[in-house]
Amino acid sequence: MFLPTTKDELHSLGWERPDIILVTGDTYIDSPYIGVAVIGKVLLKAGFRTAIIAQPDITSDMDIKRLGEPKLFWGVSGGCIDSLVANYTASKKRRKKDDYTPGGINNRRPDRAVIQYSNLIRRCFKDTVPIVLGGIEASLRRICHYDFWSDKIRKSILFDAKADYLVYGMGEKTVVELAQCFQNENSADNLAGLCFISKEKRDDYRELPSFDDVKFDHQKFIRMFDIFYRNNDPITAQGLFQKQDTRYLVQNPPSRYLTREKLDYVHDLDYERDLHPYYAKSGDVRALDTIRFSIPIHRGCYGECNFCAISVHQGRTVRWRSEKSILREAKVISNLPGFKGVITDAGGPTANMYGFECAKKLKKGSCIDKRCLYPKVCPSLKPDHLRLIKLLKKLRSVKGVKHVFTASGIRYDLLFSDRKNGREYLKEIVGHHVSGQLKIAPEHSEDNVLSLMAKPGRESLLDFKREFDLLSKKAYKRQFLTYYLIAAHPGCTEIDMRNLKKFTNKSLKINPEQVQIFTPTPSTYSSLMYHTCLDPFTGKKIFVEKSFKGREKQKQIVIEKKR
Repeated sequence: MFLPTTKDELHSLGWERPDIILVTGDTYIDSPYIGVAVIGKVLLKAGFRTAIIAQPDITSDMDIKRLGEPKLFWGVSGGCIDSLVANYTASKKRRKKDDYTPGGINNRRPDRAVIQYSNLIRRCFKDTVPIVLGGIEASLRRICHYDFWSDKIRKSILFDAKADYLVYGMGEKTVVELAQCFQNENSADNLAGLCFISKEKRDDYRELPSFDDVKFDHQKFIRMFDIFYRNNDPITAQGLFQKQDTRYLVQNPPSRYLTREKLDYVHDLDYERDLHPYYAKSGDVRALDTIRFSIPIHRGCYGECNFCAISVHQGRTVRWRSEKSILREAKVISNLPGFKGVITDAGGPTANMYGFECAKKLKKGSCIDKRCLYPKVCPSLKPDHLRLIKLLKKLRSVKGVKHVFTASGIRYDLLFSDRKNGREYLKEIVGHHVSGQLKIAPEHSEDNVLSLMAKPGRESLLDFKREFDLLSKKAYKRQFLTYYLIAAHPGCTEIDMRNLKKFTNKSLKINPEQVQIFTPTPSTYSSLMYHTCLDPFTGKKIFVEKSFKGREKQKQIVIEKKR
């Protein structure tokens, strides 16, 4: 069933009043890919009457008052994408389209949606029940952070939104425990995965440099972020606190990751996999085309690219669903209206991280002094693609399924480090799971830039291309690689981009099209580099192109076609 979003739906369920109302910057798609839908279904299954208000009009009280006031709390999310990233390009030009808005026109999601929605609730419901923030926008802005859009250090979004609590990370476990605390009138101040504002510091927690310190001191800002980043693993993390005015932001240690059984439970809930009828009358939603017939098979990423925030939000430990749960979902999808036999993706943040993890990490937590894949794949990881190969073969055999494509990107360095089954996995992918083009993300070609990105060198990319082309030829298939590249990353100069252009033309035999200008988003090391013009790992100064003209020129160098 859909979660209710109108009074009539509440009455049809026999509800006078919701326990919880979730407010989101996306339209309401009921899918395991949509965070607010997952949280809503988990709360409903736990016994809480949960409703959704999607993309409320912030200039009126009509939408936000539609369901009345919840009994326990408001849950506020900016949606699946940070609202400023959704609304603006890297050159701060307003986007005309929004894949998560009915009709596709970008006219429903406000800038800084989490703050705007919280203010709307306070304005329309005086002395209301607690407001709880969640989702990617809140999660990545939970401590002092550099904000590209205003070009300044901002306080935790909890302070700016004047909210009561913030659930960070994936949130399923924490949000249910929080709802139970509210229901039983118990304190929530020690819940894992929770942030809140306190008048007192926590002597048993580690103190971060204050907002006043990091606002003007680059070295203290780097130190703050480094401590924050290293305290995101549920096994090893300390609680943190940070003075932000006369009060303190308190971040409790992260919630424990869901077990495989719990992850299966979340994905086995009854999702409609469609747009709610109330919002469907306003038009189609492009995002639904991507996710309706796709299957998320794992979450988390140990790639730790410096420009990516997945490790801070989903975690550095990969957790995967059971084969049975994934096959059950494939059968559900095969019976959906409009299904034509194609599962458009079976993947996660990275396609080939399913089914293996570092045994040491699972027992003792993420390493503080090294990473799993950079500068080389750690021997303790022991990659093995066999379980994924078996899963893909079984997915292909589900009745009604003709093709299962891999749309998530592949880490080719990870593939080659699996000497036993890596090439067999690539053979499986090439033979059965490419829809004409396979995504990979080398991002650049120059070692000095790649090192600042924490990405592998060009050698493994060229090895992968050779293997892919050879296997495609043997399989009599005309298929190609799609390369994702980044311009104007910290440390990157026009000379580096010209070298990238030469490399793509001569070695990859392409004229690049998938090139994005680096966007500094909160809670990444690359954004730290952008703001400070320093390499946070060495302390050395680096060149950072900050002018819009210069950033656009770096992109044009690569995409410009020869006459």
